[in-house]
Amino acid sequence: MDCTTEEIAKHNDASSCWIIIKNNVYDVTEFLSVHPGGPSIILKYAGGDATSAYDPIHPPDTIQKNLSPSQCLGPLITTTSTTDWKDRVPVEQTQDEMRVEREMKHRPPLNRVLNLADIEDIAKRVLPYPVQAFYSAGTDDEFSLRENARAFDRFFFHARVMRPVSTCDPSTKILGYDSSLPVFVSGAAQAILGHPEGELNITRACGNAGIIQMVCTFASIPRARIAAAILPSQTLFFQLYKITDTAATAKVVREAEELGYKAIFLTVDAVVVGNREKDVRSLWVMEEQEGKTQYYVEGDPEATTNLFGSSAVNRRNVFDPDLSWRETIPWLRSITKLPIVLKGIQCVEDAVLAAEAGVEGILLSNHGVRNLSHSSLPPLEVLYRIRRQRPDVFDKLEELPQGGIRRGTDVIKAICIGAKAVGLGRPFLYALSAYGEAGVIKLLDILHREITISMRLLGAASIRDLTPEVVERVDWEPVRRRIGKL
Repeated sequence: MDCTTEEIAKHNDASSCWIIIKNNVYDVTEFLSVHPGGPSIILKYAGGDATSAYDPIHPPDTIQKNLSPSQCLGPLITTTSTTDWKDRVPVEQTQDEMRVEREMKHRPPLNRVLNLADIEDIAKRVLPYPVQAFYSAGTDDEFSLRENARAFDRFFFHARVMRPVSTCDPSTKILGYDSSLPVFVSGAAQAILGHPEGELNITRACGNAGIIQMVCTFASIPRARIAAAILPSQTLFFQLYKITDTAATAKVVREAEELGYKAIFLTVDAVVVGNREKDVRSLWVMEEQEGKTQYYVEGDPEATTNLFGSSAVNRRNVFDPDLSWRETIPWLRSITKLPIVLKGIQCVEDAVLAAEAGVEGILLSNHGVRNLSHSSLPPLEVLYRIRRQRPDVFDKLEELPQGGIRRGTDVIKAICIGAKAVGLGRPFLYALSAYGEAGVIKLLDILHREITISMRLLGAASIRDLTPEVVERVDWEPVRRRIGKL
């Protein structure tokens, strides 16, 4: 194969697209239509070197995993003209790239970041638009995404006074492992899209803060590299997606166990990818910014729409759609001695089945409302219903809600109802996107401050003092309706 720069330069459009990455040449023509970030970013480097755009946001072997051997054309053949290659092929910045560059220079200093909402706002300003859409998107009209957070507004405290709280200890144990706060990092994919160090920003910050990190199967940093970065006392959990290739899944589980991960969180609510329209539309927004909006022409055939948006997860339908209570949990139990937590429980009935199956915990979650709209009640409401309808479940496994948590008081409300700890996903992605490791440290500092202040004001000197009697669910909606009828 002729992999000289002269030959590569001939393949510079959608009909034949070659690119150079780390001095290797790839034919990505067929990959254009399924690239998670859309074809435009690849076409920007068509016929040239894409290393500078590829390297900061992809694990090293990403391209090899997504192309066939025949599409990996071989090493770049060095010629006398190779050295000035980049000088001859200038790449102009997009409007969005220029916006990101401006916003990065205008981030407020960390001492002016007061809460998690501030961090999210800053991150959304500095992130490339497709990444911001990928991180923030919920499914369909995002109704349930909003309700996840609103659920916490329906719970009010019964604060107690005249109780000694000069010493306040918010620490706890999650699955038997120490945590300085009743908070852990829930698994989320592609952190490297927000920062070149990706999940390592979270790992380092959590190590120093005594917080447990759950690492996603689709983490952008190899799980071995994350495991190598932890402190001796640090704990990692592993989020598992079971794929149809059971042997390959078993290999992943064994690798995680050998690397020192302390629990397996089996994702049970994502047999297919949801309808994330904001993410899908983000590619068209980028085209419009560059003056490349497409319009309907009478008689043209309908083109294929990339309904996966920026997500590469399950693009080839590899998730196992046949998970079952009867077979999946016994199979997983047979290949690992680690504690098993089911991630994605959305109703009381399945919480009961999980307890009967003997798993060590359940993560109450609707996947950040990224899969099924109106999929379930908000996780906090599910936790509340378990407390009301089947309180015996709390004695059999640990409940770990995730979704909509943005304040220390949100954490405390969940703990009062019976949660062992709560998971946060998006907030950590926003923190590392805005400020890298320093942003994650800031997020944890904010949560620690808010949790300890609120515990003291509630008269709680330790997590043990946060009991169901401390909170009450109050639904104001019927009150407003009655007032309207007066």
